Amino acid sequence: MASPPIEGTYFDGLSARPHPVILTLEDRLEIAGRDLHLAWTLSDLVAGDTVRPLMRVGPAGSAARVEFTDEGLAAALEARCPDLHRTDPAGSGGRLRLVLWSVAAGISVLLLAIYGVPAIAVRLAPLIPASIESRLGGAVDGQIGRILGDPPACDDAPARAILDRLIDRMTANASLPVDLSIGVRRHAIANALTLPGGRVVVLSDLIEKSATPDEFAGVMAHEFGHVAAHDPMRALLAASGSSFLLSLVLGDLTGSTIIIAVGQAAISAGYSREAENAADSYSVEIMRRSGGDATALATILERIAKDDEHGAFASLLRSHPFTAERANRIRAMAGTDTIGRRILDDADWTTLRGICRNVPGKATKT
Repeated sequence: MASPPIEGTYFDGLSARPHPVILTLEDRLEIAGRDLHLAWTLSDLVAGDTVRPLMRVGPAGSAARVEFTDEGLAAALEARCPDLHRTDPAGSGGRLRLVLWSVAAGISVLLLAIYGVPAIAVRLAPLIPASIESRLGGAVDGQIGRILGDPPACDDAPARAILDRLIDRMTANASLPVDLSIGVRRHAIANALTLPGGRVVVLSDLIEKSATPDEFAGVMAHEFGHVAAHDPMRALLAASGSSFLLSLVLGDLTGSTIIIAVGQAAISAGYSREAENAADSYSVEIMRRSGGDATALATILERIAKDDEHGAFASLLRSHPFTAERANRIRAMAGTDTIGRRILDDADWTTLRGICRNVPGKATKT
């Protein structure tokens, strides 16, 4: 007996782009969307770690997943999928994982010599354990600070509370491989830097240069798209080459060579056009789900393209491809139904814009 059609979101495991789909449970889990039709065998399905009502399922051994919030479909899958909540015996972090990870690292070094860094970076980045990404992100934070002239942290309590609520709202139903850690630093350059381990460093002039809260939130959602797609790890692999892989084998993940490479990769943020387009798509979807203006990212990009030659947006995501084509693509994806929405009211936006009000002195500028 078929279940009633349920709305869900499909992630192919290769990019951060979400795909709206319709889920139907028959003899298999049918997934239908634009240019997409899949049928997953029920005995192959496993569930990811989520907080109800959100449910995330996909075939064992595949990175592809669907997310939904319908309790009826969740109950039906739990009744009909024998291995839905099975535990991966290699996921406990024991000896098997260590052996497999060491072998994979050794093979990766050989692949590096044969095929080069770019070819393996795309495949290896999603396989890096979250614990290693977190260590790298924490270690590089200090390096980023030194590169930027040690800008002070901004932590006005009321503003921070609003920022935290905004981030929670935006990521409530997001598919992110790691927990986010958002820090704001006082700096006279408008930018946001994404590090491994879900760390995002916001330079305060980004908030100042955002005309609306939705423009700021749209940029942040774009950065979350890079987190979802493991782009910081790909940039690290491309920047450090064999140094990272050798450090992985030797267990030294905080050496100066690696940290400097990560810092430089974060500052340059030289992502491919495909990665930027995927992050833009992710931003549009997050803003739409969060009740914000999904076109706001296009608005700030258009203003940057117009005014950056006069220095109004000094270095704001400078290496990203700010083009009219990109802004037009965002608007086409977003449509017109979210125009005029405000993700924060005026009072909260005013408070958030004062997040550095307790930091003495002028903003650092490098």
